[in-house]
Amino acid sequence: MTRIALDQLTAEMARALSHPVEVCDSRGELLGRFSPAIDPSDYAGLDPEISEEELRRREQSTEWYTTAEVLDHLAKLECSE
Repeated sequence: MTRIALDQLTAEMARALSHPVEVCDSRGELLGRFSPAIDPSDYAGLDPEISEEELRRREQSTEWYTTAEVLDHLAKLECSE
C-alpha cells in the first residue's frame, strides 16, 4: 500500500478523528475516505452488560427465528409507522 505523509497540522487533525471522514481537495472534490486507526486498548475492560444468568437463559431458549422471519417482522414494523 502506498503511504502519504501529512504535514503536522493535518496529521494532528487526523489523529483527533474518532469516525470516518471524506477527504476533499480545495475545490471540494472527493479524493477518498479516511478511517482513523482503532486502538484496541481504548476498549480494554469493556464487557457486555449481561449477567451469566441471562446468558444461560438464552442458551436454554427453544424459541428461534429464521432470518426470513426476522426480516418479515421488521418490514411489518416499518409499514406500521
